[in-house]
Amino acid sequence: MTHARWKAAVVAAATAAGIFASGVALAPAASAAPAQQVTTRTVAIQAYNNLGLTTTEAKSAQCYVRDAGFSPGAIDGQLGTNSWKAWQRFLNDRGFNAGTVDGVVGPNTIRGLQRFLTYIGYDTGGIDGVAGTKTKAAWKAFSHLGGGWC
Repeated sequence: MTHARWKAAVVAAATAAGIFASGVALAPAASAAPAQQVTTRTVAIQAYNNLGLTTTEAKSAQCYVRDAGFSPGAIDGQLGTNSWKAWQRFLNDRGFNAGTVDGVVGPNTIRGLQRFLTYIGYDTGGIDGVAGTKTKAAWKAFSHLGGGWC
């Protein structure tokens, strides 16, 4: 075998093996790290806001708004979207301006609730759209009015 052929054969073999003819090793081709297992969990979002009421007190609030003609859905003691939509309709119907009927307990809904509670004689600490200590205490007291409505 001639020197040129021998060199070509060595270069070809070395290239296939990842080595240059100069003797420098080539880095192996980058390979992806093995995929890591990712642990996933299903998390249920609590889609209710009782504003400090117990389940029994929240049922009472649901029964009150139901008896006033606004369906809160299931009487389950969880003031969720349907319950708050019923309360928003009730508050808007009575002129307490709870804003958009969307089931979200935001500042407008809180202000409407505060106006209602103040109108019937409870101290909410003001009409500020914040469900603070006095608003929650008034809401709780309201849920006990007349022994509850359920």
